[in-house]
Amino acid sequence: MDSPALDLAQEPRLDGETLQQWVFRRLRRSVMAGRFPPGKAVTIRGLADALGVSSMPVREALRRLVAERALVLLDNRRVRVPEMTARRFEELMTARTLLECEAAARALAGADAAFIARLDALNGDSDAAVAAGDTEAMIETNLAFHGALYGGRADNVLLPLIESVWLQIGPFMRMALADLETHYPVDRHAQALAALRARDEAALRRAIEADIRDGIGHLLAQLG
Repeated sequence: MDSPALDLAQEPRLDGETLQQWVFRRLRRSVMAGRFPPGKAVTIRGLADALGVSSMPVREALRRLVAERALVLLDNRRVRVPEMTARRFEELMTARTLLECEAAARALAGADAAFIARLDALNGDSDAAVAAGDTEAMIETNLAFHGALYGGRADNVLLPLIESVWLQIGPFMRMALADLETHYPVDRHAQALAALRARDEAALRRAIEADIRDGIGHLLAQLG
């Protein structure tokens, strides 16, 4: 019997994008946004049906996601999120902190008024999602804010590395948001914006580190 269908991320197919590219991008975003729940196995056929495509592009997309350590392939043509331990999660948090603090610091050079205004608007979207209690929107707007902060340059090297870590943490974001008010009492995005306006690299690094710690650090106790 097939698993219930996943609620995959809505990613319209882009002009000039091949079917295989679109399937991979949509599945990758779905993992990153936490739409593959930990412990839930899904079939290649089920994913193909959800996407309205044949199994071939799904199989290729899953092969790439397995290579990125976002998923593991099971013996019965199913995939699931890899098991998470406290030690592995702590290493992923450390990787996030190192990469994202450096990426944010490097963004300072291009942080003009338009750049900051865009981030401010994205943070407003995030605040609105929190106020509405919309988990999907909270995750998507948080990804959008961080992606815009780190990915300002077309030749950016750090963002793809950061996204590879997000892929491995993403399935646990719903757990992290379960008690947001307790663990995330300070708006760290607002602190990052203030640091950008002041061109204060040290304050920006502190804001990003605190954002990661407050946002997901409390999961370590649950995984331990």
